[in-house]
Amino acid sequence: MTAVRALAILALLAGAAAFHGAPSMQLRAQYNIRGVGVQKRSSATLAPSLAPHRAAGAPRPPRTTLAASSTEAEALQAREMEEWIYKFNKVVIDTVYQIICFLYPVTGGERDFARFYVLETVARVPYFAYLSVMHLRETFGERSAGLSERMRTHYAEADNELHHLLIMESLGGNSSVVDRTVAQTMAFGYYWYVTGVYSVSEQAAYHLSELIENHAYDTYNGYLSEHEEMLKSKPVPPIAKKYYIDDNPYLFDKFCTVKDLDDEGKFSSRRPKLETLYDVFVNVRDDEKEHWKTLCNLVQYDDMQGVENKLVEGTKAAPPPKAIEKGS
Repeated sequence: MTAVRALAILALLAGAAAFHGAPSMQLRAQYNIRGVGVQKRSSATLAPSLAPHRAAGAPRPPRTTLAASSTEAEALQAREMEEWIYKFNKVVIDTVYQIICFLYPVTGGERDFARFYVLETVARVPYFAYLSVMHLRETFGERSAGLSERMRTHYAEADNELHHLLIMESLGGNSSVVDRTVAQTMAFGYYWYVTGVYSVSEQAAYHLSELIENHAYDTYNGYLSEHEEMLKSKPVPPIAKKYYIDDNPYLFDKFCTVKDLDDEGKFSSRRPKLETLYDVFVNVRDDEKEHWKTLCNLVQYDDMQGVENKLVEGTKAAPPPKAIEKGS
């Protein structure tokens, strides 16, 4: 029975993937696709990130220059979410987040690490959900320019979230079978949900993660502010030192796609410092911000480097269409 279900799911995703690539390049150029809705616009306002030379649904080829500067950004038109999709995504993510907050209130004690363990277990799920769909598309012959680059970045993001999870486990966050069951059950259900959404609308799926990463950043930022003294009294877990200091930084640098220029006009690199557990949580918080910036660019520009660091903003809902006046 399990094998039959697996085959049915694969067939469903394959059909969705094929449907996803159906619109012609001319249609893609003529319409600004917003999730499952479309809005016609003139070619004069067509954003470069949606140029018609790119195959339908294909990621942009990797840039050879920094993300759009403030001047170039004026020529870019950020996509907005259809209002009903935007609101529905917020309800889904806010509900999941409120459940975690209810079950795991922050107290400044050891149980806080169980909360972060659950949060990280759920937060890392979307990245390998994206990869599952991308690998399936590759299996069925998709060879879009930039697909491999985006897959590598999503793998690096999943690896980063995995190490957040390992850090929380090292602090005892997974010591209870109840906490493990809650986290893994939520992650299992959310994986299949994101996989289905991503198969139909990449923008909607990326927006879900944008909302999650924003919650994660706020959670860690508040925790750092309220429990600074306690965190500074604890040592750095070995797994954190291994990931942030000892390991080859390739994967760490790979997920930091929205970067600033240094004094020499080159990409600057984050190189974490670790002296106490406080520094570890600072880096985990900053990692969530990096994920958020990448996701904002993917939602709004279909490009991991859509606009530069200081210009990244959260996705907005599209205003409702104006009612047609009577007699017009």
